[in-house]
Amino acid sequence: MGFIDVIKKLPQIFKNISFCKKDLLEFKPDAIIFIDYPGFNMRIAKWAKIKGIPTHYYISPQIWAWKENRIKSIKRDVDYMYVILPFEKDFYEKKHDFPVHFAGHPLLDAIENKVEVDEAAFRKKHQLSDLPIIALLPGSRKQEISKMLENMLAMLKHYPDYQFVIAGAPSQEDEFYMQFIKNTSVVLVKNETYNLLSISHAALVTSGTATLETALFNVPEVVCYKG
Repeated sequence: MGFIDVIKKLPQIFKNISFCKKDLLEFKPDAIIFIDYPGFNMRIAKWAKIKGIPTHYYISPQIWAWKENRIKSIKRDVDYMYVILPFEKDFYEKKHDFPVHFAGHPLLDAIENKVEVDEAAFRKKHQLSDLPIIALLPGSRKQEISKMLENMLAMLKHYPDYQFVIAGAPSQEDEFYMQFIKNTSVVLVKNETYNLLSISHAALVTSGTATLETALFNVPEVVCYKG
């Protein structure tokens, strides 16, 4: 995320691209399914098309928002595109004459199949008070959590009649969060983001997939990012 972070990672990115191509040649797949991540996957798709490997792409690059000229490489390198947002099908087919398959959004199924949470039991389990909850969703990567969480925590003093609860990323250790929330009343909850959102009064959310998840729970949210 950000120009400097990407520049630092360029050697690793190019190394991964080379490794991916080598691994595919050895494995000899009947087809490749690319999932999101266009900066990496579109490069592999171009290479795979030249090698004659059928290419399937799930979760379209957001060319309707920016870099619309990517449609040229998509038409050239992607055999089958599967989109998750309803308007994307019309965007591709009517505007760019490129047939795609509408698969629906996976979050809708995940949330629809979620088991109802017992709020009293949830509060007791995590030693929460009866105060209304403001959920903090600072992201999943260390670099964005470091940037965002400090700013989110600055809101504590403005809302003394609420309790703030962090939805921790499964990929991060508890100790990583503790450096930010020590000496505060903030509670860390891991692996229960949907349960937390289902009983939250509001949320501060780092821009990304979590903003849609929060909206699907009908939780009022402030979408945040720091450049």
